[in-house]
Amino acid sequence: MLFAGALSLLFLQTAVAQRHDADLMSFVTLPEVRALKWEVTHHDRTRAAPGYWFVAPYGQISPEEPTQKYQQYQVGPYIYDNDGMLIWAGAPLYDNQNVFDFKPVTTIDEDTHLSFIVSWAIDESNKGWGMIVDKTYNTERQVGVLNDLHDFNMHEFNVLPGGKTALACTYRPREVNLADFGRPTEQSWIMAGGFVELDTETSEVLVEWDSFDKVALHESNVVNAGNSPSKFPGWDYVHINSVDKNEAGDYIISLRFTNTLYCISGEDGHIMWRLGGLESDFALDFTFSKQHDVKWLSSNGTHHVVSFLNNASDEGGNDEAVSAALFVEVDTIAMTAKVIKRINRPDSGLTRLRGNVQLLPNDNVFVGWSERGYQSEHAPNGDLLMTARFVSERYSTYRAYKAEFIGRPSTSPDLVASVYGTTNVDTTTLIHVSWNGATDVVGWKFYAQAYDRSSPVLIGHANKTDFETMYIVDGYMDWITAEAIDREGRVMGTSRVTRSEIPKNWKAVGFVGSSTGPKPDDPAILSAVNKGSSSVSSSYDSVDTTNGMTDMVNDHSSTYADAKEVAKAVYKAYEVIRGVGGLLIFILLACTVGGLVTCLWRMFKRRKMRSYQHIPSEEGVPVEEIHLRSHAE
Repeated sequence: MLFAGALSLLFLQTAVAQRHDADLMSFVTLPEVRALKWEVTHHDRTRAAPGYWFVAPYGQISPEEPTQKYQQYQVGPYIYDNDGMLIWAGAPLYDNQNVFDFKPVTTIDEDTHLSFIVSWAIDESNKGWGMIVDKTYNTERQVGVLNDLHDFNMHEFNVLPGGKTALACTYRPREVNLADFGRPTEQSWIMAGGFVELDTETSEVLVEWDSFDKVALHESNVVNAGNSPSKFPGWDYVHINSVDKNEAGDYIISLRFTNTLYCISGEDGHIMWRLGGLESDFALDFTFSKQHDVKWLSSNGTHHVVSFLNNASDEGGNDEAVSAALFVEVDTIAMTAKVIKRINRPDSGLTRLRGNVQLLPNDNVFVGWSERGYQSEHAPNGDLLMTARFVSERYSTYRAYKAEFIGRPSTSPDLVASVYGTTNVDTTTLIHVSWNGATDVVGWKFYAQAYDRSSPVLIGHANKTDFETMYIVDGYMDWITAEAIDREGRVMGTSRVTRSEIPKNWKAVGFVGSSTGPKPDDPAILSAVNKGSSSVSSSYDSVDTTNGMTDMVNDHSSTYADAKEVAKAVYKAYEVIRGVGGLLIFILLACTVGGLVTCLWRMFKRRKMRSYQHIPSEEGVPVEEIHLRSHAE
């Protein structure tokens, strides 16, 4: 039948994908991208907030050696919808580099922007930077590190309201005296944790603070008086992992290795109060430890509400049985603090590293539990609405966010068309189309041209149900374009005119007929025939005689074959008129790629298996070696 060859290839391609790297998506239109798949469970979809997921998967914290880098794009910024369908793969824009803290920013202007941290280069040719991009995915601001810091730290890039300044964490080696441990004659190196407020236009450091002379060694839960002095770069004794600023100009930071949240004066940098840890200024009715992602939710000078993730554990052990998102009310008059909302990790597990808490506009709570991209959404009363995680066990994301967003890529939709068939009358054109980053495409219209300067003819349309849409059309269609359609039927964007790929050797793939293969059909003629046959078919709906239906099918087949002969004649006449003869054939053969032979070669092409090295994790404990399998393994 007409679709037999194409469907066979699709089945074979699907089978190969299922056997190898089944945790990753692959695409015809973006062959370089391998996006992570999701396992999603909706517990109550009706109460979930609208929006997309923003994650940045990575396999290891430190940049990879170029010889180790897995060649297909998997790490970097990615956007998915509520069902785990890919919306945007940003990895190719950043050379497969690690990206951290990828999130939507709604406080710059009326549009939603995106911000994230691009990791420093393995050869130290750059220190990394904070990025702000617009809805077209083009760079608006690139904020660098201008001082003596080794890199743009991975933990935080917090763009403040108005977008003129942003907060980032800092780590800086310092030499200290051990008098705090009763050893005044000894010196040691420490890694002081702090933050900077940066000008997003110039990267100028406007405010800088660190723990060196403000947080004593004895507040740390990872070093003690019995430790020997450390060599350079020193103990990571506080480990800052988040910073936020309130309207009064004061900052709040999380120091993980002191189990403490600190409020820092915006005027002179002194510690205004400590919440948690050995020297807490508040009477608490709860405990927390190893926390991440503290944020102001409200702050009026005397009463504050903050949110953070109570990890309650690290790679060395745990202080509680389950991690939880906490919302805490702080009263600086009575000097009390109490939990006003607690959401336990849905699987009753522990998030030993990373993670974040996000209050959504409808008061739902979205929590990134980090490992394997585990995330959940909860109603204001704590009811579980959704859980999801990567299918892959090889990746995590430092944080995960959810927000509404309109993506309007400045690039055109990507289209690939291929022709299959064994005779002149059974050719089939297989079309794939996608538009990386477009958020509200609901359908596609497909057009073909008889030759490069002829008018496009509508050959079909399809609803968009996945990142990439496939459409199969009878005949050898050439010079293909696709239009992206929104809900109102308006054209959002149009692909470039793309010539269909054909086998380099038609005989080798079983074509019966001319050694040069079939000629392209005239879409206008075939369209007219198909419309006519549709009318004839509808008129036979009431006919229930077997012979009548058989005659109708035979007539349609004959008409279709005749139409293809007319189309070939038209195309041949066009060749003659153009006067290019054999040159056209030469160009056609030289410029085309794909077809059955190329498709099979691509599917079975061997890639060398890569592996990740043992490297220190975020908290300094080696992580497991991660192996990446090739398609052909």
